[in-house]
Amino acid sequence: MSAPASPDRPAGDDIVHALRSGNRAAIARAITTVESGGPGAAEVSRAIRPHLGRARVVGITGAPGVGKSTLAGVLIAALRRRGSSVGVVAVDPSSPVSGGAILGDRVRMTAHGDDEGVFIRSLASGGRSGGLSLATARVVDVMDAAGFDYVLIETVGAGQSEIEVAEVADVTVVVSAPGLGDDIQAMKAGLLEIADVLVVNKADDPVAAVTVRQLTGMLRLRQDARREIPVVKTVASRSEGIEELADVIEKKLTKFDEAERDERRRHRVRKLIAAAAGERLRRTLERPGMAGLDELCDEVSEGRLDVNEAARQVLRRNDWHHD
Repeated sequence: MSAPASPDRPAGDDIVHALRSGNRAAIARAITTVESGGPGAAEVSRAIRPHLGRARVVGITGAPGVGKSTLAGVLIAALRRRGSSVGVVAVDPSSPVSGGAILGDRVRMTAHGDDEGVFIRSLASGGRSGGLSLATARVVDVMDAAGFDYVLIETVGAGQSEIEVAEVADVTVVVSAPGLGDDIQAMKAGLLEIADVLVVNKADDPVAAVTVRQLTGMLRLRQDARREIPVVKTVASRSEGIEELADVIEKKLTKFDEAERDERRRHRVRKLIAAAAGERLRRTLERPGMAGLDELCDEVSEGRLDVNEAARQVLRRNDWHHD
């Protein structure tokens, strides 16, 4: 990451020192390392683990076309005016050819490109439902360890399947827009349940008042009495309502219970462990010449064995679980 390790400064200390010093190249390299996985990713994760838990993580999600990127851009500006540094993880759809991110939210946020207090990184979703790439949690950790006050996660925008962002973020902002009746209905099945803040963007549209009433009505029917979910109107293209949104987010974060934060961290680590275990299992199943594996696959393909039972047999076979 920085200078070669020495007996006085182990490699892990070098990583942390480079990140904490604000070295943007070091941050970019650490993100690339954890995104790609492998032994290097494990080293970075071990080094930064004692330095996590300070950043405030805010998820921004919602259906395509509601203006999430524009909203994120002006929210960054509002947080910067308040003296906070901001890291951004923009999760984009994956290119079917290269597998890389193809929308490039960094291009849409170029106003912050020269700001040393802002670091924006696009990640490919890998085609996964849920809106988050496997590496997102690790990238958030790198930005946390680098000392950013806020980390914003802007998700792909796949409607109600975006609920996975709530497992990583401390506060989840769900963005809607006027006239998207089908998406308002879809919220009943997923997004409404994970929202900490609801935003009606493009609120200068005459239909906005109807959208606000619909959301407010849904909240009255479904909201947990212990969980207040504010509805904020914004016009992100003109930065209207953004200071109010920043206030609401800060208030939510202030009220965030430490036990909830600890449980959220544990859940994030469980997801990482599950992803690592899944990758090991994938490599096992792709390894040619595994004794008994071809026979097991034949049984499933010929209908003689249920795939769930096959999975249980794979998990029970200790001799298959090695790299």
